Amino acid sequence: MKKSGKKITRGVVLMLFLTAMASMTVLAADGEAPAPAMYATFASLVPPVVAIVLALITKEVYSSLFVGILVGGLFYSGFRFEGTVTHIFQNGFIAVLSDGYNVGILIFLVILGAMVSLMNRAGGSAAFGRWAREKIKSREGAQISTIVLGVLIFIDDYFNCLTVGSVMRPVTDRHNVSRAKLAYLIDATAAPVCIIAPISSWAAAVTGFVEGEDGFSIFIRAIPYNFYALLTIAMMIILVVMKFDYGPMADHERNAKNGDLFSSGKKEEKEAEPDTANPRGKVVDLVVPIIILIFCCIIGMIYTGGFFAGAGFITAFSNSDASVGLALGSFFAMVITILFYCVRKVLGFTDCMACLPSGFKAMVPAILILTFAWTLKSMTDSLGAAVFVAEAVKQAAGGLMNLLPAIIFLVGCFLAFATGTSWGTFGILIPIVVAVFEKSDPQLMIISIAACMAGAVCGDHCSPISDTTIMASAGAQCDHVNHVTTQLPYVITVAAVSFVTYLLAGFVKSAWITLPIGLAMLTGVLLVIKERQRENAM
Repeated sequence: MKKSGKKITRGVVLMLFLTAMASMTVLAADGEAPAPAMYATFASLVPPVVAIVLALITKEVYSSLFVGILVGGLFYSGFRFEGTVTHIFQNGFIAVLSDGYNVGILIFLVILGAMVSLMNRAGGSAAFGRWAREKIKSREGAQISTIVLGVLIFIDDYFNCLTVGSVMRPVTDRHNVSRAKLAYLIDATAAPVCIIAPISSWAAAVTGFVEGEDGFSIFIRAIPYNFYALLTIAMMIILVVMKFDYGPMADHERNAKNGDLFSSGKKEEKEAEPDTANPRGKVVDLVVPIIILIFCCIIGMIYTGGFFAGAGFITAFSNSDASVGLALGSFFAMVITILFYCVRKVLGFTDCMACLPSGFKAMVPAILILTFAWTLKSMTDSLGAAVFVAEAVKQAAGGLMNLLPAIIFLVGCFLAFATGTSWGTFGILIPIVVAVFEKSDPQLMIISIAACMAGAVCGDHCSPISDTTIMASAGAQCDHVNHVTTQLPYVITVAAVSFVTYLLAGFVKSAWITLPIGLAMLTGVLLVIKERQRENAM
């Protein structure tokens, strides 16, 4: 009764809020209609900031995102009721759900959910858990295995999040690793690994934004300067080896050791785990479908890049459409998996078909959050956030050449955090960097492009409205707000060290000097944090 009462109260408050906003917009429409003067101003970044702050305060993702969308619609329409509603739905929800790229990602999500359901019902996940219990003896081993698998699956961040989550969840659960820690390890080996992998959808995206230059060569040369990505990978390993956590993550890990993997008090979350005790299931029932999925997704991506029409492998990856390629690859992988299970007589055809709706149901929260996040981004785009940031960076590029890598890193962090998109940040900042440096200082251009990529990944990594962050929560089956709040201190730590490293790199211009300094600083900071924790515990 108490829970239902709280839900009713929240609903009433939300309805009163919306009613008040509606009446306010009607008054604005009846009175003087203000000109939409917020285009390409700092106000264009207010809607996502509102959504993020509300999500962190209230722990309610859906309502917070909707309020951010509402603010964006109000700003765009000049606080007119009809214009606000039309913009939110016609140019927002309907537009993003009609976009071919977004639909492809949703199809990929649903099929991945169905495949996870298939592997669970076939007993593959349970069998892998039993095998891992014999081979992986410790919590540290479970975490290192998750990191290694995340690094190996570098093709695409969406694919990484959901695949690593489905494979490693039984293992980390067995060793009482919290779902929040699993989500962090998944998220930290998704975008940060993809952005330094030459054969990935992210490399293809960056290459496409470097116009007038050899994009792939620049991407390769920028890898040693991608400090945030490299230091994030180092951060995970150091934390596991040193056997400590800090911030909210420490509480989650402490509770996990006592049997509470969620630290949320929601009993139903544990009960939602599917029954995987199929006596006929074996490890191959998990491993074979995963290998098939990886193979088919690679084929799907190079197919969209024209590989079978004569393009080279690298060129095909550079020109690939991740949305279509992953949707095609996952579909054929699912069909082959169903045939595989039927031939092995692990599952009947009827059982396989029953996994489709259950897989879709499991992905509904991620799909909802993605839809809201995409709509919020469309509100931000319509307010000219890209134009505002581009102008701000151009003005800062005047007499701050050696400081520009650090400045670009900060701008990339903020923009990606506010908009929830790395690729959008690449599209805004990389052309500016090329225009500023291509004729004056090519080496500083490489460092600045790396800083742009690093900043975009950093902001994307910790943003509650980032699709990769949402996918990591879905892959770990972790509460989304828990995932965001527990990994935020880790992201800030690495970001601070990366910023100092970029300050040095702007003057030294050598990764062989600055990267070891960054690693030493990160290790030193973590040692200090661990020592303070030990002192506080005494």
